[in-house]
Amino acid sequence: MEICLVGGSGIISTSVTKLLLERGHTVTCVTRGNRPLPDGVEPIVVTSIEDGTLSREVRYRHFDAVVDFLSFDADDAARAIETWTGRTSQYVFISSASCYKKPAGSPFITESTPLANPHWDYSRKKIAAELAFDAAARETNFPLVTVRPSLTYGDHHIPLILNSWTHPYTIIDRMKRGQAVILPGDGASLWTITHADDFAFGLAGLLGNPQTLGHAFHITSDESITWRQAFEMAASAFNVPYIPVEISSQTLAKAYPDWEGTLLGDKAVSVVFDNSKIKRFVPGFVASIGFAEGMRRAATWFTEHPGFRTVEPELDARHTQLAGMYHELEAALVGRLRRGDAVR
Repeated sequence: MEICLVGGSGIISTSVTKLLLERGHTVTCVTRGNRPLPDGVEPIVVTSIEDGTLSREVRYRHFDAVVDFLSFDADDAARAIETWTGRTSQYVFISSASCYKKPAGSPFITESTPLANPHWDYSRKKIAAELAFDAAARETNFPLVTVRPSLTYGDHHIPLILNSWTHPYTIIDRMKRGQAVILPGDGASLWTITHADDFAFGLAGLLGNPQTLGHAFHITSDESITWRQAFEMAASAFNVPYIPVEISSQTLAKAYPDWEGTLLGDKAVSVVFDNSKIKRFVPGFVASIGFAEGMRRAATWFTEHPGFRTVEPELDARHTQLAGMYHELEAALVGRLRRGDAVR
């Protein structure tokens, strides 16, 4: 098949690109040219998705499938519909599992779970994009397939809650120095963390299948672990101590409002994904890389790439400040209670 990936050099799309090449497909990637692409990929370099360059580049082309990793809101969706109408037999919009209703009515998530997220603007914009694509599919027969990944990572990422995506070694560096890390709540909420190679297997199996049109899928691991277990697995893989400081997600979101989305709108909420639909459409799909194995792979990668063991100073300082203030307040509270101080 001839497949175009709009944004083919990101966390998820890199694994997808490599797998499609291994399977013998012809792969074209729309890219800004900032990251290298695997050998054998045809690049379409555009400086901006918004300036119309992409429409001009593909106006005389047709692809069996297009996978769009770069539409984030309704305006992006409108441009994509205009660009790709009549130029592909299957258009896969990469949305987000964070679009599922928060707070969740049930921790068991299927593709029919309602979409609503009052805590995260990113999710609300993705929902608006889904609505725009859905309207095009209903009204003009736009060949839409919607895919919702949850937290997905590669070998060079450490996807722990309240870590940095651009400097993922930040949390490991703290633990290596014996510093405490913030654990939202008591760390007992269930979460699903999926390796990009596993996601790629599921996505690749959908491409070229006309029965997928009009459907939505999430593609995640079946492994549900607590955040405390995730930290423990990472600490074990990197052979560093783990010292958690437990602070409620609500308090953290009030202290740092930019954390509200990722906490209250996503990772602090227990969810268990039902993957039976993707398994029906892609026989043999199974996420085979558990989080403990993923962290061992990450530890190996960072050992081999020491230049990437960088730290995000502001995030490191937040963890230090929060841990220090928590211990001070805890000591003061315990002291007052033991002295029997009256509550005023």
